[in-house]
Amino acid sequence: MTREELTTFAAHRHEAWNRRDPGALAAGHAEDGTVTSPMFGTVHGRAAIETSYRNLFAIFADWDYVADDLVIDGDKAVEMFTARATHTHEFLGMAGTGRRFQIRGALLFRFADGLIAQEQRIYDFSGMLIQIGVLKAKPGKA
Repeated sequence: MTREELTTFAAHRHEAWNRRDPGALAAGHAEDGTVTSPMFGTVHGRAAIETSYRNLFAIFADWDYVADDLVIDGDKAVEMFTARATHTHEFLGMAGTGRRFQIRGALLFRFADGLIAQEQRIYDFSGMLIQIGVLKAKPGKA
């Protein structure tokens, strides 16, 4: 894919994120694509990837994804992002807490045939769990 094609691809994904549209987001992944994330582990295949997006929007109904920067290098890209949401439904055995969180992270993509072949998500999962109350943090000693 050219830089222009990847930039257009990213713009369409941002629209799908804004609509919270699992089908449109999954359509950008190869049929045999892989996504690895702290939240859902490693997910194989477009159908399972769509399910992971659907689960994300069910757990965090107001998920807001903001792309900060996109760096493109050949068939690879990195997108920095900020996400904000409210924990509205069961997650890791805990009912929705109504607590909000914000995380910053990076999505690492490898493309093949115009689609995402591999996606690696990197973000502060422990920090997110602390913000929504799944984990408790001890204050550090001064």
